Formats: sequence, structure tokens, C-alpha cells
Amino acid sequence: MQAGTRAKRRLVAEINVVPYIDVMLVLLVVFMITSPMLMQGVDVELPEAPSEPLPENEREPLIVSIKQDGGLYVDVGGDEETPRSLEEIVGIIEAIIAENPDTPVLVWGDRRVAYGEVVSLMTQLQRAGTIRVGLVTEPPSLGN
Repeated sequence: MQAGTRAKRRLVAEINVVPYIDVMLVLLVVFMITSPMLMQGVDVELPEAPSEPLPENEREPLIVSIKQDGGLYVDVGGDEETPRSLEEIVGIIEAIIAENPDTPVLVWGDRRVAYGEVVSLMTQLQRAGTIRVGLVTEPPSLGN
């Protein structure tokens, strides 16, 4: 080496991705734990029936619940514990469907509610403009 020249060192431009992978795995665990808690609604005893779950690419459904006493609830605006009239629920659904026509609506009907009440509710939801109305059921227990 000559006295006037320095040894040139090459810069290495690499990103260490190991910390990012660690953060991603922690977030994955957090979302796996909290995602079952995101399904909100009124506590009803759902009937058991073999059925297929919704596809993963579905929009977030609106949930209308009907309790054993006939009380109606809708999970909109963070106030899903307030009973509402059928007319009020139909108005809410109409407003949401007008903005997002392909939003599915699911009915959580308590198993002890009369069949006619559930059918009447589903008919009113269809008149409100919902294209797709479905029923939520529990998978059959293996002990039966």
C-alpha cells in the first residue's frame, strides 16, 4: 500500500429481517387470540345443524339476533345489547344495504323461538333489500 491511498472497504447494504419476522409472529398470535372475540352478538342458544361455513372472502356480515322472548337485536354501532323494534331494524338494514348491496345478513335465532317468527324476520330483511339472508347454527356435537 502506498502512503497516500487508503484501503477501500465496500459497504454492505443488507436489511436484517429477523426482527421483522419476530414482530410478525407476535402479531399473528395476537390476532389469532382476539379474532374469536370479534364475533359479537346477543347471547342466544343456537340450534345445531350440519352446515358449511362462509367463504373467507365474504364481506363482514350484519348479524340480527332474535332471543327466546322475541326481542330483536342488531350488531350495528357498538350497541348490540339494545332491543329494537322490527321497523327500526328494517330501517337500519335498508340504510346499510343501500350503501353496500352485497352485504350478507345473518340471523341468530334462539332455538326456542317459534319458527314463524324467524321466517317473518327473514322475510322483512329480504323486503329491506338484502340479497343474501342466512341462518347461523352450531355444528352438531359429537356426543349426540
